Amino acid sequence: MIIFLDESGDLGFDFSKSKTSRKFVITLLVCNGKEATDSFRKAARRTLKNKLNRKKKGSRVVQELKGAKTSLDIKKYFYRHLIKKNWQIYTIILNKERVFEDLRKPKVKKKLYNFLARFILEKIDLRNAGTAVTLILDLSKNKEEVRDFNSYVENQLEALLPLNVPLNIYHEHSYKNSGLQAVDLFCWGIFRKYEHEDSEWYNVYRSAIAYETEYLR
Repeated sequence: MIIFLDESGDLGFDFSKSKTSRKFVITLLVCNGKEATDSFRKAARRTLKNKLNRKKKGSRVVQELKGAKTSLDIKKYFYRHLIKKNWQIYTIILNKERVFEDLRKPKVKKKLYNFLARFILEKIDLRNAGTAVTLILDLSKNKEEVRDFNSYVENQLEALLPLNVPLNIYHEHSYKNSGLQAVDLFCWGIFRKYEHEDSEWYNVYRSAIAYETEYLR
């Protein structure tokens, strides 16, 4: 089992600033087997080649799909080229306006992130995870944050994993990983639904969502 994790929004709490989001979303793309991961890789490559880098000789090459920068038509093209089995989406949407003051402090926010990640990871049925569970997220944390996140998630999920099934956690560049690009697209659509009441992209793939909850609603 391979799990890709991404987030949309921010964990800032100064709502007087226009760029501070009201929601913060963590989304998981759970792939059960090589067929699913291969499908995302092929769809991403095809979309980049045929839609974003077509006839672009001499111009800057687009290296990855991003939810905020990719048009709806191109997102739909990407989705049409996916297999529609052996993968699911899990997501949690944090209502930041109801977060306790003690959890808004800069030194505590990373613990809030780790808690939300653990919360949604625990919703996956890991009993049929296969020989290993691999969790991949974007390389955006510093070394201390990576260490804290890995240690926290490993400790919390250990009891949920079958015996002799290891948990591997990797932090990678999204432009090198099509699964991270895919979960970015899905997470952005969920964020748009809750932050801006825009469900146009979300409605395309909503049937693939296995678990969705708004926290502190």
